[in-house]
Amino acid sequence: MTTEELTTNVLKALEEVRPFLNSDGGDIELVAIEDGKNVTVRLQGACTNCSVSHMTMRAGIETTIKRYAPQIETVVNVG
Repeated sequence: MTTEELTTNVLKALEEVRPFLNSDGGDIELVAIEDGKNVTVRLQGACTNCSVSHMTMRAGIETTIKRYAPQIETVVNVG
């Protein structure tokens, strides 16, 4: 997968989870993709102070990103 295809797929994954985050007053932004396998995102709005944001990262965001781009190994929030 090219860098462009990878970025497109990660953005598609974020678009899939965005409505769920928006419904709770939050949002998400892609910050970077490094080495073709590490994704950095920034949770925004209500998600920045949410006590279950780590669960959202693992169960929702990371899982969805890996479904669109299986070569991704890590997803980290730089909140």
